[in-house]
Amino acid sequence: MHLGLGITIASLLSLNLAHAKAEVRELQVKKLAAVEAQSQAAVGTRLKDFDRPATTLKEWEEKLENSKLISQNAPVTVTDVQVNRVDDGLNVVLETEEGKPLSIDATNFRAEGTSLIADIPNAVLALPNAQEFSAENPSEEIANVRVTQLDAATIRVNVTGSKVLPTSEVTLRTGALAYSLNPEEGDLDEEIVVTGEGQRGYFAPNSSTATKTDTPILEIPGSVQVVPRQVLNDQRVIRVGDAVQNVSGVSNLGQYQGYEDLIFLRGFQVSTFQGSFFRDGVRTFTFGSPDTTNLERIEVLKGPASILFGQVEPGGIINLVTKQPLRDPYYAAQLTIGNFDTYEGAVDLSGPLNDEKTILYRLNTSYRTAGSFRDFVDKQRFFLAPSLTFQLGSKTSLRLDADYTDDSVGYDTGLVVIGDRPANIPIGRFLNEPFSNFSKEEFGVGYVFNHRFSDNWSVRNNFRYQKQRPERYGPQPDALDEVTGELLRSQYWAGGYYENFFTDTNVIGKFSTGSIAHQLLFGFEYSKTIEKPEFRFGFEYPSINIFNPVYARLRYPKDPIGYRDDTTSTVGIYVQDQIALLPNLKLLLGARYDTFKQNRVFEFQPDPRQEFEQSDGAVTPRFGIVYQPSETVSLYGSYSRSFRPSFAAARNGDNSAFEPETGEQFEVGVKAQVTPRLIATLAAYHLTKQNVTTADPNDPSGLFQIQTGEVTSKGIELDVLGEILPGWNIIASTAYIDARITQDNVLPVGNFLDNIPEWTASLWTTYEIQTGNLKGLGVGLGLYYVAARSGDLDNTFELPSYFRTDAALFYRRNNWKAQLNARNLFNVEHFTGSSFGDRLQVIPGAPFTISGTVSVEF
Repeated sequence: MHLGLGITIASLLSLNLAHAKAEVRELQVKKLAAVEAQSQAAVGTRLKDFDRPATTLKEWEEKLENSKLISQNAPVTVTDVQVNRVDDGLNVVLETEEGKPLSIDATNFRAEGTSLIADIPNAVLALPNAQEFSAENPSEEIANVRVTQLDAATIRVNVTGSKVLPTSEVTLRTGALAYSLNPEEGDLDEEIVVTGEGQRGYFAPNSSTATKTDTPILEIPGSVQVVPRQVLNDQRVIRVGDAVQNVSGVSNLGQYQGYEDLIFLRGFQVSTFQGSFFRDGVRTFTFGSPDTTNLERIEVLKGPASILFGQVEPGGIINLVTKQPLRDPYYAAQLTIGNFDTYEGAVDLSGPLNDEKTILYRLNTSYRTAGSFRDFVDKQRFFLAPSLTFQLGSKTSLRLDADYTDDSVGYDTGLVVIGDRPANIPIGRFLNEPFSNFSKEEFGVGYVFNHRFSDNWSVRNNFRYQKQRPERYGPQPDALDEVTGELLRSQYWAGGYYENFFTDTNVIGKFSTGSIAHQLLFGFEYSKTIEKPEFRFGFEYPSINIFNPVYARLRYPKDPIGYRDDTTSTVGIYVQDQIALLPNLKLLLGARYDTFKQNRVFEFQPDPRQEFEQSDGAVTPRFGIVYQPSETVSLYGSYSRSFRPSFAAARNGDNSAFEPETGEQFEVGVKAQVTPRLIATLAAYHLTKQNVTTADPNDPSGLFQIQTGEVTSKGIELDVLGEILPGWNIIASTAYIDARITQDNVLPVGNFLDNIPEWTASLWTTYEIQTGNLKGLGVGLGLYYVAARSGDLDNTFELPSYFRTDAALFYRRNNWKAQLNARNLFNVEHFTGSSFGDRLQVIPGAPFTISGTVSVEF
């Protein structure tokens, strides 16, 4: 532990950097070349042929020293930039004043997201007619080539792929020297590793969630945060709720009734079942927590997102980005063992299925079985996710994927409240029955089709189908005698099945109107949901005493008395334009129109069957502006709206349907790329949810409601993500949220929203030794603070604040890694939330847990 905390920046810099850099150079550079006698005269020694990379450390050092001979003390002026297409790829040519050579250190070459980047020191860009150079769509797979002045004496060359990292050869030429920007296939660099787990490291400069186009985060007028796969690996995260707790503005309440993540974003629920979760940009509905086995990263888009994603809550959405099939063979396996009888195994396989590498596959699968600190709560999950990619030509690709989940977990409603605090009983005490259980079988299948008409125009079509059969069985709490501790309970069972169809088509085009560049997105979305659940509830079940529980162990029949037969559908049309008025001034404009229809049928015996129909529409705009005073700093402001249809069975007193709930947000912020691999976002927002239902003051019976309620959330957020120094990674956040009721006819105006703390903070950092005999040894430290918060909308009870400490110790050697993770290191008793503000369903946090993992890649 002290190794990770005690090392100072000064001591890190004092490591044997010369040796570390030499090793990195040997791994990173693909081709360092020289040609003809001009090079010999300048260097004094002929460099090796262009096609032959350095194969030993000595060779590399010789090449580096020869290259250094051409450097000058005074900065070299770059007077012209040219981009030329060649048979095997692209040449980026830098011409200098009087043909002076540039001092190029290939250790400054790297891959970030879909970009190849080269930083050239001791150089000044002085073009005749512009401050920077930009070439749009120079080839089919390259979207942009930019050459800019990074700082007073450094030039940056940035080559960005249209969809993925460019695979064709990209060569940087200056004078008689030529350098490959492409990482060598199979090479594993200490900072940039492209393997089956994607790019290792915490730095994530781009996101596709906020705009449905691959856009640098610095150019997005809003707050979008990425949790990379490496964070999930380092923290041994298996639940999305735990992963996104690294992001500011997120309230992770734990698991609703033991099986589903309860997540709130900027004060509003982000639900897996209500459509605020997306999988590769496609809406996904699920009971229970999504599996993380096949995830490459998690992207969190904050604020109203209806412009691109339709009907969602105003707090934001979570997009799960899955692992993709790889062109080169990759095989990985891991085994985890932990306390509470935890055992988990996972396998990740990928590679080509033919010699031409036009058919690629990927298979992720895992099995997990575990006990719990909660009495009688056991968990089992089997997950399988195959995927195939077909390259149907140079311009067309098709990816097919599927997933299957078989889940079983103890149905657990948690603890209860006495007075204004959770009851003083052991956190492991179970208040349901030993047979209580949630189970689910879920199957999903889909495809992603991409076709490029030209360098500037393309189309993408996504489709996904899901079917699931969840079952919940166990008594539920009804009322508590806080004096005696007697908890009244009733029978509950729910079954049936759910089906979802979703398709989304985008046309993306790039064009210019004069000097103004546009990236236009036009989209069409259709979704249909069929729900046929069955219920049994309301029948008395023996009570239990919370202080001295005696379990009845009486199973009851699963005979339904309630049915629903619902069909809902949505059609959405949207358009978005990303406009570059100037290289450092960008606008984002968009609007969407949705129509939606609900047909709902209810039958609760002995009441007669009821049918409801509702149709409506909504328009949602979004506007944003980004100004970059420098390439590494962005100032932004935005306005966005959201909508969510009301449930068709909810009616006004005159039996008319409710209007959709709407959300409205104003946001400003600043983003900074603090170092080449560290990015920070500071955001301030004001978010209002309108058309919230509240009691009708003119209805003496109290049965009817009207839509005059309103809630508001406003706050400030800070997120930091990336690499501080080689081997030292960090993901950190803090947030202040003031989330209150601002209009209501029953609840006091000014009350806090339930489960939303005013202050949260998180820090997770790891350090891995880069050189010497201890190379590969690393430590991790996590700190999480959640302030006290109200447990219900009436503000009748409070969940106390807590401070949790996590830690990790790991050792990486060649392709093997051993890892030890401890969560809640100091065994702090805490409560993560209350299920929808229910005094009878308080969720306790886990005590000290520990797990060991061994993994291998080859």
